[in-house]
Amino acid sequence: MTLTLDRQDLMPGTHLIGAEWREASDGHRLDVTDPATDTVFASVPDGTAADARAAVDAAHAAFPAWRAVPAKQRAQILKRWNDLMVAHQDDLGHLISREQGKPLAEGKGEVLYAASYVEWFAEEATRANGEVIPAPVTGRRMMALKEPVGVVAAITPWNFPAAMIARKIAPALAAGCTVVCKPAEDTPLTSLALVKLAQQAGVPAGVLNIVTASRERTPGVVDAWLDDARVRKITFTGSTPVGKHLARRSADTLKKLSLELGGNAPFIVFDDADVDAAVEGLMVAKFRNGGQTCVCPNRVFVQAGVHDAFVEKLGARVGALQVGPATEADSQIGPMINARAVDKIDRHVRDAVARGARVVVGGERLRSARCDGPNYYAPTVLANADATMECSCEETFGPVVPVTRFETEAEVVAAANDTPFGLAAYFYSTDVRRIARVADALESGLVGINEGALAAEAAPFGGVKESGYGREGSVHGLEDYMHIKYVCQGQL
Repeated sequence: MTLTLDRQDLMPGTHLIGAEWREASDGHRLDVTDPATDTVFASVPDGTAADARAAVDAAHAAFPAWRAVPAKQRAQILKRWNDLMVAHQDDLGHLISREQGKPLAEGKGEVLYAASYVEWFAEEATRANGEVIPAPVTGRRMMALKEPVGVVAAITPWNFPAAMIARKIAPALAAGCTVVCKPAEDTPLTSLALVKLAQQAGVPAGVLNIVTASRERTPGVVDAWLDDARVRKITFTGSTPVGKHLARRSADTLKKLSLELGGNAPFIVFDDADVDAAVEGLMVAKFRNGGQTCVCPNRVFVQAGVHDAFVEKLGARVGALQVGPATEADSQIGPMINARAVDKIDRHVRDAVARGARVVVGGERLRSARCDGPNYYAPTVLANADATMECSCEETFGPVVPVTRFETEAEVVAAANDTPFGLAAYFYSTDVRRIARVADALESGLVGINEGALAAEAAPFGGVKESGYGREGSVHGLEDYMHIKYVCQGQL
């Protein structure tokens, strides 16, 4: 079944290189499937390395003129892009829900979340101030100037197809960079629609280019950008193994990198916590997008004094979640993105049960008249989880909550940090001294204290350890797309 939008041109069916919406260089196409039914409903070009190189040609040619555009004018273009995204929230929300599977309310919410980054960086574009440095001798002026790095290659994931595009492209354009972009093969339509709106907002030809490609052809597209010295920065959100590959391959041309990689977020509930608030915070943090977020809690630790009450209340809340396709207005959890995702979730649950975990609720694939597709999994709570289980060591990326009982603060902080990852961490406590201690001790780029929703356009988003480096959002997000030039003028 096709998808009908108010503005059907937001599904161009081609990708953008320079001023031209075109097919892949060899004419091949990539099917786009609805994860709720696994049926094809659209297609896009299946791009090649030749397309990737053509995109760099266009971006490189456009860079001198774009960097010379005054910051205020770049900001005005970005503000028009923001306005168009908000005006077309309904169409964009339907695109997200159809190709990614999240409920329509979440899809529409993601559009506004994405737009908030465009608006933020539109405003930040006019605040990228340099410095005048006090000279150590007379007759000299010393300045530190901020300049755009050049052509940026943005590689985005499938779980937030609008937000990830906005978080990368908006600061690049605000800084004066030009962009080549490769969206995830599962969710190319939303990205193409956003680029279409950016073009309508006045982004000049060649400044923003997008190449769609299948899973099989993505390495050829990305390698073309890694090999090209004209690409001066890679920004990537995805798995840690792929991030490491990009870092290694970028070394030959010394590209700047922003890597937002895997997570294994702990969620800690202390005896002194407000248990009801902790349950609600976990629901917000864990079940958004069906648990398919890089910052969702992957390991839940509950202190012994409140453990049983917490598990009982959590089980009741999780068991009441409505699972179904985005077309059902009351759906709270949609399908997982594809069969590989469901297989991983099911493997983690079966491994945990085999190692002694108890299924409190869920724990199985779903297939019913409502969930009439292969990619649904029941929201699940597992008690008696421990560090030997796969769900404690790997990012499940699904609606599964493994709960581990703990006794002491020192014990749980050590367990929370016992991972190579360090993206997000959460804890609930009403003890102000404990709050200060634990916030300092957690090895994580983001920490939520009595709060399950962390991200905001004004806040720096990124990890430590093997969760990557660089920051998105905030003033620091703009700086990641700029370098500093020192200028010294003498004989004054």
